[in-house]
Amino acid sequence: MLKNVAAVLLDGVHPFELGVVCEVFGLDRGDVGLPVYDFTAVSVDGPTLRTHAGFTISTPYGLEQLAQADLITIPTGGLHESREYPEELLTALRDAVDRGARVLSVCTGAFVLGAAGLLDGRRCTTHWRHTGELARRHPRALVDPDVLYVDEGPVITAAGTAAGIDACLHVVRQEHGPEVANNVARRMVVPPHRDGGQAQYIERPLPRTQCDTVGDVLSWMARHLDEEMTVEQLATRAHMSPRTFARRFQQETGTTPYRWLLRQRVLLSQELLETTDDTVDAIAGLAGFGNAAGLRHHFLRTLGTTPNAYRRTFRGPAHRVA
Repeated sequence: MLKNVAAVLLDGVHPFELGVVCEVFGLDRGDVGLPVYDFTAVSVDGPTLRTHAGFTISTPYGLEQLAQADLITIPTGGLHESREYPEELLTALRDAVDRGARVLSVCTGAFVLGAAGLLDGRRCTTHWRHTGELARRHPRALVDPDVLYVDEGPVITAAGTAAGIDACLHVVRQEHGPEVANNVARRMVVPPHRDGGQAQYIERPLPRTQCDTVGDVLSWMARHLDEEMTVEQLATRAHMSPRTFARRFQQETGTTPYRWLLRQRVLLSQELLETTDDTVDAIAGLAGFGNAAGLRHHFLRTLGTTPNAYRRTFRGPAHRVA
């Protein structure tokens, strides 16, 4: 169970990315029944550090705090992609992972994990501007430049600023389920969930108007996940040709209609498995997979586990269903 969270601060830390992890894990929301963590900001370069924005911050805590952390977060900093890191920090990160803790980097914080050898043989990401340098400096890392965040066991890497929020909420969702994560997101006034596999940077031509051309169709799709739908039908609803609709959809969401629909159906299945006692067959129908076999196939392919195993993990053996 996640209880103790530490944020590693290096000189030149970006205040916003630090604020992201502080907002998710450092704010006491116990008054509304949300989880409360023991949160500590840990300094590597001295008790007082400069931020990327020009002001300074101070903390009395040093690397010894990492020995009891369940999650260690590393916000980005001004020179993270090019500087050297203290060996005692790298050793502390390796020791933490060895004893079962998780580490989460935001943006160029991934370079710290790379220096510790924690990205070797693992999929990972960072901000799209720095993925090439991350791959060059750490050739054994499996750098994916086209995703928001990557969860590879104990090592979680997020792309840019907003992706750090997504990755932190992903951890909350893993620990406490979708209802808690959604409530935290609602308090932060941010979207409750963005798939980690979504594209970081969507090449998008300047529109003639500021409207979102597929937004209404997306809303309709989300409300009708249990129904069959084709690109031709969706294009008709959007008043476009199928080819134009598919292109616009890719430009505005970073994925295809099929992949977007499949991911939303899997997400709905996860929520129903966690929050209801419905059978897998019933959930498959509600989520648009038709039957239990279809749900199991896509669930295993997307999440690497079965619906029953997922439910046992989040709800315990009392909720095992056929």
